[in-house]
Amino acid sequence: MEVNNSRVVITGGSSGIGKETAKQFIAKGAKVVITGRDENKLKKVADEIGAIPLSFDISDLKSIPQKAKEALALLDGKIDTLVNNAGIGAFPALGEITENDLLSVYNTNVFGMALLTQEFLPQFKEQSSGNIINIGGTASQKGFAQGSVFAASKFAVRGMTQSWQAELRKYNIRVALVNPSEVTTAFTYRSRKNRDERKEQSNKLGSEDIAHTIISIVEMRNKGFIPEVTIWATNPFE
Repeated sequence: MEVNNSRVVITGGSSGIGKETAKQFIAKGAKVVITGRDENKLKKVADEIGAIPLSFDISDLKSIPQKAKEALALLDGKIDTLVNNAGIGAFPALGEITENDLLSVYNTNVFGMALLTQEFLPQFKEQSSGNIINIGGTASQKGFAQGSVFAASKFAVRGMTQSWQAELRKYNIRVALVNPSEVTTAFTYRSRKNRDERKEQSNKLGSEDIAHTIISIVEMRNKGFIPEVTIWATNPFE
């Protein structure tokens, strides 16, 4: 797809992967709406990179239909690419998992993502084109100690991605799962109010690497698509 003059929505766009992805889309001529929970931070970032801010808590499931309408209105009624980047993590050991851990993570990573995507589906189908990029992670491929909540949510994202691919190919809608490996980013829900950009580590992936991957997927000619891609740090053990 040609990125120039395209319309893009990126959830969780005020920091990390979302912010960098928005920057790269904008640099290529796209019109980009970014969403985030912290309205002041979101507006500051939007001004900095030239994006359009939409204050939005994706875990507030009842607000999703209205917020999707607002996003479309900001993009003149058209959307070419949805990047489902908003995500949080909680890592309690089995025996310490709480209802709040489950609801907080699933409302954002799974339920909110699915319901928001569904709101944009009529527009994608009407234009018979579009890109849906879901951010998974290596946690969507293999569980790990204290990963019961987070890894399970990402397994769900992977399962939904594969289901959407099977449903939407006949509408020329491309759905891809992007799995970052070791990335320097902060996203636990317990510290979300104090989430700042973390300094990039030389032996780990940065937001720029994941954003580059997302852009590359979208820029592929419309006759093909990449269903899933995993990005590994070359040598995280240095």
